[in-house]
Amino acid sequence: MLDIHLVVDDYGTHKTPTSRNWLARHPRFQLHFTPTSASWLNQVERWFATLTQKYIRRGTHRTTAGIKVNNSDPKPFFRSKTADHILASVERFCLRTSNSRH
Repeated sequence: MLDIHLVVDDYGTHKTPTSRNWLARHPRFQLHFTPTSASWLNQVERWFATLTQKYIRRGTHRTTAGIKVNNSDPKPFFRSKTADHILASVERFCLRTSNSRH
């Protein structure tokens, strides 16, 4: 049986005792956590949030109309932070947590 690798955000719900116990019973599922504020995953999440807000929350759907509408006039998500800004943020995070005794 093949392993299943899941890329998930660093949100605490993936680290609860319930989640940890389930993962311990299902060793083929392996979680890989993205760094806090991982920009590429935020863009994916933002796209799903937009899809949810505009189409899914409005009722029961039997088609993929929302995706078709989005694909007919796609708009890119833009990063507003430079690489230097992101690296500085990571550095601040590392400084805050390096001596936190966690």
